[in-house]
Amino acid sequence: MSQYDAIIIGGGHNGLTCAAYLARAGRKVLVLERRHVLGGAAVSEEVFPGFTFSVCSYVVSLLRPHIIRELDLARHGLQIIPLESSFVPYPDGRSLNRSADPQETRREIAGFSARDAERLDEFRVALTRMSHFVKNVIDNPAAAPGSLRPAELWQQLRLGKALKELGPDLQHLHMQLLTMSAVDFLDMWFESDQLKAPMAVSGIIGTYLGVRSPGTAYVLLHHYMGEIDGAFRSWGFARGGTGQVSNAIAGAARRYGAEIRTEAPVAEVLVRDGQAAGVVLASGEEILARNVVSNLDPHQTFLKMVDPRHFDGDFLGQIRRYKLRGSSGKVNLALDRLPEFACRPGDGPHMRGDIAIAPSIDYLEKAYDEAKYGQYSSRPYLNVVIPSLVDPSVAPPGKHVMSIFVQYAPYQHADGPAAWPEHREAFGDTVIDTLGEYMPTLKDDILHRQVLTPWDLEQQFGLTEGNIFHGELSLEQLAFLRPAAGWARYRTPLRRLWLCGSGAHPGGGIMGAPGELCAKTMLKGSQGRG
Repeated sequence: MSQYDAIIIGGGHNGLTCAAYLARAGRKVLVLERRHVLGGAAVSEEVFPGFTFSVCSYVVSLLRPHIIRELDLARHGLQIIPLESSFVPYPDGRSLNRSADPQETRREIAGFSARDAERLDEFRVALTRMSHFVKNVIDNPAAAPGSLRPAELWQQLRLGKALKELGPDLQHLHMQLLTMSAVDFLDMWFESDQLKAPMAVSGIIGTYLGVRSPGTAYVLLHHYMGEIDGAFRSWGFARGGTGQVSNAIAGAARRYGAEIRTEAPVAEVLVRDGQAAGVVLASGEEILARNVVSNLDPHQTFLKMVDPRHFDGDFLGQIRRYKLRGSSGKVNLALDRLPEFACRPGDGPHMRGDIAIAPSIDYLEKAYDEAKYGQYSSRPYLNVVIPSLVDPSVAPPGKHVMSIFVQYAPYQHADGPAAWPEHREAFGDTVIDTLGEYMPTLKDDILHRQVLTPWDLEQQFGLTEGNIFHGELSLEQLAFLRPAAGWARYRTPLRRLWLCGSGAHPGGGIMGAPGELCAKTMLKGSQGRG
């Protein structure tokens, strides 16, 4: 007899979200997490005494506002501090700071192009309107083309109505977004390389593509979907680090009755009578359940957790072709003091948001060129935040933590993925050297550093090939094709096995939507009722 209505493999934020919604509906739920701490890639850890790092994911933008409300995450300690700016230093000593003050932002942009400053509002309005349309897509299960089921026909009609309401110009723009590169898309509005380069990088996050690669314009919009309190393009820090997002969701799940176990690695999904019946832990313990929900990526779920004989060849072929291709790394620094930018010395609003080392389109494309041949970029794109400036709880008094997202660092290193440990420190040195060109005192200010390559992300956090989104956000891996054609609605070919992680629709980021939508789909279906 089953002990649980659902066992969830993986205590990342999507698995916890799924657990919270199932438990809220009265289901008996168990979450099993391999590591000693919850959160998956959305985790906070005191890596060095007194210094708490958002080890992997480091900003909050895509977390769906209705999930925050429905699970009452504020009650469980979630506080989001808005980022105040986006800052870019340039090698020639100039800089650009886009802040929450629209007039100040226009003045900053006008220093490079008066035309771009004038067109900024038009660009923002267009992307905000398209974000409202895409919100209909990411807040609902993927549409099922060709389905005649009334609920799915109604969903397609609703999407068609929303697309029609965009009007001809934005409809055309939406189609361009799906096929264009981030650079080509931005070229439609702006002329200044200094503005386009830091905007274009949103199109390459989590992809093994360059800013001039077709399809990256949609990824740019995906990141534009950041929303805090109804304001699009809003990003923020979770007080206490991004692990507090996971902890708040876990608090909600426990309040509704879910059981959560850490240091409980799952070895395999137990299959009986052609359906998932529970799990086997690495210790050998068997736990039975009516449903098993995987918060792991599709490769781990279907190629490692379940015997392949339970799937047909076509499905397995799609999963094996599913692209992960991690291309990112991370460097976390514990700092003795706050370093300064040579181009804009001192503390100020420009230090309290995200900082991009993206001086030109050519700089970014050259970084990608090196990655194509299995080398980490000698001059990488960096996205830097210093959360201790707005959240002193993450560092000792007078000290700081710095988080540096790095692209490109290809998982498929020229010497093979297993060679990454030999290159780890040299990779970290390259990141510090690159940022040090703009922050002259940086090297002297570092007390400790943590360097994570794609290989480390795979080994420590279970991200296959180090892909932070459980699979690229490329067009052939979105919506009804994620993770495989015909299997985009959280069910899998093995009965009572479900997928709730970022490898399911609508994709990656600290969003919570895959976990929420999986739970609600289970609750609607007969399998969810057991």
